[in-house]
Amino acid sequence: MSPVGLPIDDTAVSRTVLPSGVRVLTESMPGLRSATVGMWVGVGSRDEASGHFGSTHFLEHLLFKGTDRRSPLDIAEAFDAVGGEANAVTGKEHTCYYARVMAEDSAMAVDVIADMVTSSTIDADDFDSEREVILEELAMAEDDPTDVVHERFAEAVLGAHPLGRPIGGTPDTIRAVGRDDVLAHYRAHYEPPTLVVTAAGGVEHDEVVRRVVAELDRAGWHGGDARRSPRRGRALLGDATTGAGAAATGADVVVRRDTEQAQVVLGTTGLAATDERRYVLSVLTTVLGGGMSSRLFQEVREKRGLAYSVYSFASSYTDGGYLGLYAGCNPAKVDTVVDLLAAEWERLAADGLAPGELERGVGQIAGGMTLGLEDSGSRMSRLGKAELVHGAFTDLDEAVARLRAVTAEQVQELAAELAARPRSLAVVGPFDESRGFGTAGAAA
Repeated sequence: MSPVGLPIDDTAVSRTVLPSGVRVLTESMPGLRSATVGMWVGVGSRDEASGHFGSTHFLEHLLFKGTDRRSPLDIAEAFDAVGGEANAVTGKEHTCYYARVMAEDSAMAVDVIADMVTSSTIDADDFDSEREVILEELAMAEDDPTDVVHERFAEAVLGAHPLGRPIGGTPDTIRAVGRDDVLAHYRAHYEPPTLVVTAAGGVEHDEVVRRVVAELDRAGWHGGDARRSPRRGRALLGDATTGAGAAATGADVVVRRDTEQAQVVLGTTGLAATDERRYVLSVLTTVLGGGMSSRLFQEVREKRGLAYSVYSFASSYTDGGYLGLYAGCNPAKVDTVVDLLAAEWERLAADGLAPGELERGVGQIAGGMTLGLEDSGSRMSRLGKAELVHGAFTDLDEAVARLRAVTAEQVQELAAELAARPRSLAVVGPFDESRGFGTAGAAA
């Protein structure tokens, strides 16, 4: 069980692959008195079979509801007694259960989270009560027009692809899914080859590995096939490099809400998480709408006062992703704002970067990355995403070097490539749902 597979260099990152296929990654941060422990399962909403939609997020809730060894109160008290914090997050391609505790309590965190992940009872009574909690959570999100516009934009861009489904399911799928469905999803996906354990802070790699082995052995999770092929690979978005193919003609989505402000997202398909041009994409989104000096902020907010919040973003997955430009504005100004979002994107594609934009963009990202790694939680998360999303760990120095290698020509080329793809537009506000806004589905 020696550490294998990572370029350690002068970092304190170690990786061990257990015979069962469980992967353990740690980053020691000398002098830090806290630690964050996470257990990642390589299953997300995209992996749900028909009839199981919403099961992944359902499990995120249910795993806190007790095991053969612990009641829900036992789990809560274990972390409260040491001043710790425990939570979980579900994504489209993975689920993570994590806790931040004092370093001396990291063994306890491994014990409790491993028990939750491997030995949840999924009690029938708990299932029914938690269904109501999840329905309330979905209702809360539905009342937030910003959540709604981002959800509908993803659906518009990705079309019928599984990545286009909402992570938490819908009220209809949550009401329809049964305990046996969620239990079947749990047993099919929660197994050694899908599990990644990450820990960062005041931890020692060998001790974390020892605790993980002990807890997984206790649960009978010492079996498995470490050579198993990946579960994904069906219904790809298209070419992994271009990310094209999901919604080949683009789509307009208008959702009526009697709100004082309209929410707008304009965009298209993006890049896969493993695409080497992801560093170019980071610079592109930063220059376009990543800060107060960005083009969108200056043109839409500063010069014209049309929006309080305006930005660009990119999301990447195994086989594709999407790029979006967001603004919240007066409903009467939506057409103008949509035109401005498109115009700035097209201007970047046609004319390239202005003097100083590349340096500012790279500096902003590099600084943000560095400041974002000041705590154990962010480093724990970086390890998990490196293993499950990018397929390899990249230390900060290497990541910054790759950013600094990005050229203005590469940014312009990628902007032009993305601008030429079919566009999708999502709008939430006080509009007739049949109304069109003119730019979705058309490339520059």
